[in-house]
Amino acid sequence: MTHYSTTSFSRFTSQIHRPLYRRLSIFSHLRLLCLLIFSLLLLSLSLLSAHSQASTDLSKVRGSLLIIGGALRNDNAVVWEKLIDQAGGKNSKIAIIPAASGNPDRAADFVVQTLKKYGANAFIVPLSAKYETKDGQKKTSQINQDRYWITQIEQADGVYFTGGDQAKITRALVNEDGKPSAMLNAIWSLYQRGGVIAGTSAGAAIMSGTMFSNAKSVLTTLKLGVTEGDEIAPGLGFIGNDIFIDQHLIIRGRFARMLPLMLKKNYRLGFGIDENTALLVRPERDVEIIGYKGAILLDFNALKTNAALPEFNLQHASISYLSHGDRFEFQSQKIIPASDKSLITNTESEDSDQAPAFYPNILGNTTVVELMSGLAESSRHSALGLAFDAYSKVKPDLGFEFTFSKTPETKAYFSSSTGAEAFTVMRLRLDVRPVKMAQPLYEPIK
Repeated sequence: MTHYSTTSFSRFTSQIHRPLYRRLSIFSHLRLLCLLIFSLLLLSLSLLSAHSQASTDLSKVRGSLLIIGGALRNDNAVVWEKLIDQAGGKNSKIAIIPAASGNPDRAADFVVQTLKKYGANAFIVPLSAKYETKDGQKKTSQINQDRYWITQIEQADGVYFTGGDQAKITRALVNEDGKPSAMLNAIWSLYQRGGVIAGTSAGAAIMSGTMFSNAKSVLTTLKLGVTEGDEIAPGLGFIGNDIFIDQHLIIRGRFARMLPLMLKKNYRLGFGIDENTALLVRPERDVEIIGYKGAILLDFNALKTNAALPEFNLQHASISYLSHGDRFEFQSQKIIPASDKSLITNTESEDSDQAPAFYPNILGNTTVVELMSGLAESSRHSALGLAFDAYSKVKPDLGFEFTFSKTPETKAYFSSSTGAEAFTVMRLRLDVRPVKMAQPLYEPIK
């Protein structure tokens, strides 16, 4: 970075106090002065831009991310131990930031006690608007610039964001002028030098460059779409701008709300992580699924839409389900099943007419995974799911049909080595089209 001292500037301006300068017109004086001011302004903007880009430069990152889908239990040893391992092992120092929580003391204390149980040295950073109501507490705008707490993060091996409201995290760490706070820059530095950034629920939502902020229900999101500054807002972008992250996914049917957001923001890849499950992202952009359930991978690289239809629709999306031990390589776009899983080759026969299996509420708890694993085990070519709400006040006659189809790239793997069924389903084709629902949907028989 170039620094200009007062002496250097005086020498520079002295060069124009020569006879030639004296012969210049007033117009020339003003023009030269304007050019000088404009050049200094460009230099300042360039330096600010370089600082902003440096704080989000993934090419310099040597650390990892542990993105948790929410509701992480304290007995989920594999996830907690992985967090500590990524921070450097036993006695690693991990900062807990409870900014998202409605009860930051309780949320942070749970994480601190759990991490200590597994061998980490965890401590709380009092960054929360809730703390401002207490006597003697500084505001978040003061905490996020406080040299003491900045030093604590600089000396830490990891940072953990609790759940709650993700907008509270970004408000606490991004200044009113849109620039990163000193604390956010310290977190980025930790990440770049090899530390781990972890987050659950809201702490997972901030990981991508765009996040849901004031989201409506899944079905309403399909009907009305998403708007900048309302349903969606900028995240902190730790995973980069090329992949979208969502959480509480399978248990709440949220895979469907990812679709309009990814379409609007031109994402080609999206990961939706279920509860009590984590996505480990290593610096070489290798992803591993860890924990109880799994994650949905959406791939829009071959996506098409029908602009003639007034409602949301898409064709040729790819949807995959990954569970514990499965990996995904960003560079090669390759899914690698866990080593204990075997390829499913003998599919079960169904009815002779091979009509698609039908799921009347595709947005139900774990329904999408039941459909995908059931389709993978059967000889059927496709399965249908329906999303609708006959009592909705928002376009009650509008529903959506989801078609899941096998392709030449579709493969499925299975394991029961851990005592529970674990599936991997690769690259089913997903098509979504709007449908008109009957009103009323049904009537009693008289």
